[in-house]
Amino acid sequence: MNSESLILFKLYIMMMPMLFVIGIFAIMTTKNIVAIIIGIEIMTKGVTLLLATSGYFSGKPEIAQNFIIVMIIVEVVILTIASGLIINIVKKYDSLSTKNIRNLKG
Repeated sequence: MNSESLILFKLYIMMMPMLFVIGIFAIMTTKNIVAIIIGIEIMTKGVTLLLATSGYFSGKPEIAQNFIIVMIIVEVVILTIASGLIINIVKKYDSLSTKNIRNLKG
């Protein structure tokens, strides 16, 4: 690994936890359902970046690509389910606050 690759690796290593912490901060501090979903997406982008970086620097990008594809599929499924729930919550309560979810019974 040359010095330029090492600098790039250190940059990625610093950015991944920052993305994860930003996502956790967005989840913990907001009451808006859409902002929580965006925080989850930011967290998963940090994990995806970690997978891509580890695959590149380990010399096995094929394995990392497989994990990234699975991760993208899981993200899309979570986003689709969350979008359906958000639409139903807005129709029923006319609000995006998480306080309304606590009143749901089922």
